Amino acid sequence: MTSLSRRAARRSAAYSWFAVSLVLATVLGVLLAMNSTAGAAVTPVGLGTASSFAVMAGTTVTNTGRSRISGDVGVSPGTAVTGFPPGVVTGGTIQAATTVAAIAQSDLTTAYNTAAGETPATSVPMFIGAGQTFGPGVYNSASSLEIGGSLTLNAHGDPAAMFVFQAGSTLLTDTGSSINFTNGASACNVFFQVGSSATLQTGSTFQGNILALTSITVNAGATIFGRALAQTGAVTLNDDTITAPACGPSPSPSSTSASPTPTSPSPSSTSASPTPTSPSPSASSASPTPSPSHKRPGPTPKPTHKRPGPTPAPSRRRPGPGPSPAPGPGGPSPSPVPGPSPSPSPSPTLVRSTVPVTG
Repeated sequence: MTSLSRRAARRSAAYSWFAVSLVLATVLGVLLAMNSTAGAAVTPVGLGTASSFAVMAGTTVTNTGRSRISGDVGVSPGTAVTGFPPGVVTGGTIQAATTVAAIAQSDLTTAYNTAAGETPATSVPMFIGAGQTFGPGVYNSASSLEIGGSLTLNAHGDPAAMFVFQAGSTLLTDTGSSINFTNGASACNVFFQVGSSATLQTGSTFQGNILALTSITVNAGATIFGRALAQTGAVTLNDDTITAPACGPSPSPSSTSASPTPTSPSPSSTSASPTPTSPSPSASSASPTPSPSHKRPGPTPKPTHKRPGPTPAPSRRRPGPGPSPAPGPGGPSPSPVPGPSPSPSPSPTLVRSTVPVTG
């Protein structure tokens, strides 16, 4: 009996160890699955031209108190932006129903759809925070998502690490709650895609970009280092501070579309460069022109000296044989009219010959 009881005890202990090992293996497998899903590559969410906006609404932007907004404030297709002043906008402008706001709203829709379509996603409960730390990845709450206490996002040394939180309906931050970053996490790469509306309670410190389908309410004294962007509804502020971070990669789409515009003038300047190039050949063509001209005049005077030389020689020979040197002294007086001077000289010769014949 004693041996049988010992065998039974041994079997029972073995079964217990097997059960514990099975439970540990199951838990470890779940943890590994969650980590692999959370660490999976996330498609970057590009805001396009909406990246310059700290606040964007679909219908109205309403402010109470001295809110301080760093970045653009816009509304489209709505037209109303109220409460500025006493609210202050720095580092940006108010874009109410402008083309700029309309394009930004379109880019916001694209970013919202990108964030909503991120997969695979790790399921999270409705409440997160309270000292929790999350690594890069996609996290999904099928209904609402509430953040309480302190929530830390750890990029593990990767400044490009992406964090996407998908809330099926609403997003709520508790009073005095905070989102903190560590190991290179950046507000440029943190997105909260909200299926309806987001509400930040008094004194909340929020880091990241809220992409809400409907509306966003930021209660008194809340701070956002990121953006409050609503597609179809209103954004309501109350003595808050919102600062849009400078994100290099996000504005590149808008910068790229604008870059072609200055690129077109650059070819025109290139086309202008050939214009001055054309005068340079003309100058070079002019330089050869004087060089032959110098050579040609050189030989030219030599024949010129030779030709005038023979010319006076025959002129001296011709007046020599003729009687023109005798009337020459009388000729100078009629030199302006050389023709009439010979005609009077023969007349007196005939008169003198006639007188002796008559005597």
